[in-house]
Amino acid sequence: MRKIREILRLRYEVGLSARNIARSLNMGHSTVNDALARAAAAGLTWPLPDELSHSDIEDRLYPAPPQSDERRPTPEMLKIHTELKRKGVTLQTLWIEYKTEHPDGYQYSRFCDLYHEWRGSVDVVMRQTYRAGEKLFVDYAGMTAPVIDPATGEVKEAQVFLAVLGASNYTYAEATWTQSLEDWIGSHCRAFEFFGGVPEVVVPDNLKAGVSHASFYEPDMNPTYQDLATHYGVAIMPARPAKPRDKAKVEAGVLIAERSILARIRDRKFFSLGRLNEAIGEYLEKLNTKPFQKLPGSRRETFLGLDKPALRPLPGVRYEFAKWKKARVNIDYHIEVEQAFYSVPYQLRRKQVDVRVTATVVEAFHDGTRVASHLRSYVKGSYTTDPAHMPPAHARSLEWTPSRMVHWAESVGPNTGRLIQAILDSRVYPEQAYKSCMGIISLSKKYPKERVEAAAARALHFGTRSWRSVKSILEAKLDQRPLTPAEPAAPVPIHRNLRGPSYYSGKEVKTDAEPADTL
Repeated sequence: MRKIREILRLRYEVGLSARNIARSLNMGHSTVNDALARAAAAGLTWPLPDELSHSDIEDRLYPAPPQSDERRPTPEMLKIHTELKRKGVTLQTLWIEYKTEHPDGYQYSRFCDLYHEWRGSVDVVMRQTYRAGEKLFVDYAGMTAPVIDPATGEVKEAQVFLAVLGASNYTYAEATWTQSLEDWIGSHCRAFEFFGGVPEVVVPDNLKAGVSHASFYEPDMNPTYQDLATHYGVAIMPARPAKPRDKAKVEAGVLIAERSILARIRDRKFFSLGRLNEAIGEYLEKLNTKPFQKLPGSRRETFLGLDKPALRPLPGVRYEFAKWKKARVNIDYHIEVEQAFYSVPYQLRRKQVDVRVTATVVEAFHDGTRVASHLRSYVKGSYTTDPAHMPPAHARSLEWTPSRMVHWAESVGPNTGRLIQAILDSRVYPEQAYKSCMGIISLSKKYPKERVEAAAARALHFGTRSWRSVKSILEAKLDQRPLTPAEPAAPVPIHRNLRGPSYYSGKEVKTDAEPADTL
């Protein structure tokens, strides 16, 4: 109101135009014109009466709108807030329903203003609106929980995984030993089962276990995490770096869980991860059933009425943890997975494939298409071969064959050829031995052929028919020693300090040796 007085003074006492008054007071000339028009309409002239206060001037220039005697029905704000979380529901839809029920009610703009004013008065965490069953926010708590090893007394810090549904704030929590990929995936599976369904979108923080490369626009998913999403039919939408509002829901959930769960059990001692999770479950139940402070109901009641019906059903089986790796197909059309070998179609020789490894199955993919599937073998050096992956006879005759492999080995020497033939004969499918045979033959590039031939003869003599044994013979220069039968071991002398097997069987054997001294 102080500027109103100055506007009137400059206009009526100094005689400035509205534009010059605006420039003098650093304000818009339209504002000056509006103030002068209002003063003229209110009958204010200069000088103003001394008894006229700022409030009096404001009341005369900007009078309150006349109050209507008719009271319009007030919209049910909580109902509007809840309905907006349902898929496809908008404020306009709710206003139309409101006007249908109350034809004399507020118009659309005032209806929206009233709702936004109400929403601004509730808790901050409720200001963002999430559709029912839409988003699940996941992260690890900043606090850890100590677990004592009962055998050693060692204290190990367990990590606490949290998942919060966006619409209802319904929360899941559990402790795991690590934040590794396997624990991360397992926690997701158990969270989905706790909720009894899956959301449309999972929003993780940029945790390394789930996001291989954090990016503002295109974060790279860990292949296993993406595999989990495909199995459950959800989308993964990582929070953008340096955008806290993307994960505000789970950040608030983490804070509440730390205060309502972890802080409550801070003085308790746990001697197993299972007991820790039992305690977390007890306080998690209290958190989810605790009434809201500013809204009616609780997390569980809101979940059952809002999120639960909107969640998608769980698949028939739980996701089986799988690791992904890349492998190059060898000329024997086998790939290596943790020192075991599995066949793929022979047409993929020397090409790269994606390999999916679970506890029971090994699958190979090329260009996104599965080309091979085998039961997993835990025997090191074993070969699992599907006959359908082998090249047809007319194609094999033009490429690598056992006879061609032996002929190549004979270029080093006859003993090398016999060793290669013996290795090929030891396999169900000769192609399974190609890699080992090529390794032996390639040793002739590093060592003279005479030495490789001598090493092959020694390997045949002692029955050690493998690339590794030939390589070790050459490295130890055993090929330069003559092949002589092993000398018999010297008999063990009889001595009072030596005990034979009869000592441990309880049978006493008499000898000519003196008895041992008694200690």
